[in-house]
Amino acid sequence: MIKGKCDCGKVSFQVEAVRDTVTVCHCSQCRRTSGHVWASTHAQYDKVHFTADEGLTWYNSSDFAKRGFCKFCGSSLFYRMNDENGIAIAAGCIDAPSNLEVSKHIFVKDKGDYYEITDDALQIQKF
Repeated sequence: MIKGKCDCGKVSFQVEAVRDTVTVCHCSQCRRTSGHVWASTHAQYDKVHFTADEGLTWYNSSDFAKRGFCKFCGSSLFYRMNDENGIAIAAGCIDAPSNLEVSKHIFVKDKGDYYEITDDALQIQKF
């Protein structure tokens, strides 16, 4: 069982399985909402069981997706396409050991000008 939570614990969840890879998004919206880059894995939304959701709130970040975060501590936790069963889960909120590995970087064309990507993972300019 995979477990995760926000910084203050007012959002916590468990899920039987997540994708074993992490996608790192460098688009400007992900950088603004996360504070740097958005690194996430993926699961089926109906397999995510919230053990605490007092702090969970959703922000409609575009016409096609929303972002879930804790309204108490501000932790950025989820990204979900509207009308899809999947959910992206922030890799950083998953309890260790996560056994996750970065598989790719997306929207590399839009990355911040203050860092370089130095790992060997696949880099996709747009997605």
